[in-house]
Amino acid sequence: MSKKRQPLATELLSLFLVIIVYGIPFVFIILNSLKDRRSAGLMRLSFPNPIEYKNYFDVFTQNDFIVVRSFYNSIVITAMSILILMVVCSLAGYILQRRGDKPTTIVNFLFLTGLMLPPTILPTIWVMDFIGVYRSLFGMILIEVALNIPFTVMLYRAYVGSVPVEIEEAAIIDGCPCSSLFWRIVFPLLKPVTATVIVLNAVTIFNDFVNPLYFLPGAKNSTVQLTLNMFMGRYASSWHLLFADVVLITLPPLILFIFFNRKIVEGMTAGAIKG
Repeated sequence: MSKKRQPLATELLSLFLVIIVYGIPFVFIILNSLKDRRSAGLMRLSFPNPIEYKNYFDVFTQNDFIVVRSFYNSIVITAMSILILMVVCSLAGYILQRRGDKPTTIVNFLFLTGLMLPPTILPTIWVMDFIGVYRSLFGMILIEVALNIPFTVMLYRAYVGSVPVEIEEAAIIDGCPCSSLFWRIVFPLLKPVTATVIVLNAVTIFNDFVNPLYFLPGAKNSTVQLTLNMFMGRYASSWHLLFADVVLITLPPLILFIFFNRKIVEGMTAGAIKG
């Protein structure tokens, strides 16, 4: 095989593997979401006959439109968590990159430790209950922010390293006050990594199943991932509605990822130029 054909063969093989690993399961879910209960329970990769479009309507009307309320809860948690992460982590990443003293090194070590240590369930529930945020959307937002801060700070810190310090010095010479230097000069230059932060954290938080299960119990506090439990029973399961719910849950992160996938790569690799 010639050297020119080797990259093409590698790309075709990669595409084939992606289709096998991701494409076929997704098609399987879509096809079974359009079948009746009996046909979906057979778990076969076949076209539905007849096509049951009403499965998606039935998903929304289950338990007094709990899926609609769950989408609202998930969107609120995701949006507010990302907003806090953008503000807090961009400032923290900027400080950690620009300062090199001993306290900064200690703080940087703490963030790295946060990437390695798993969260604890019972102590966290006790603290949340003590401060009065357990079983609340605000408490769930705090949990998501705390869990995603270390990785987000590292992303911002790496990208700030690619922003020349001379830009800030020139802005100060031109009369820019130090109090607004970051938001007026530096933060607009962080758009690529901010897009990365938004997409990665949106997908992670929106698809979170375990943390809302522990820290946000209650039917009225349900998130979209927890609605999957409604269609799973001890003696029988509504597989057709379960698959339809999976499709509805998958669409928002999938659309977001398709439109911003280039920004994700740009934001994660730009900081490698100058770390």
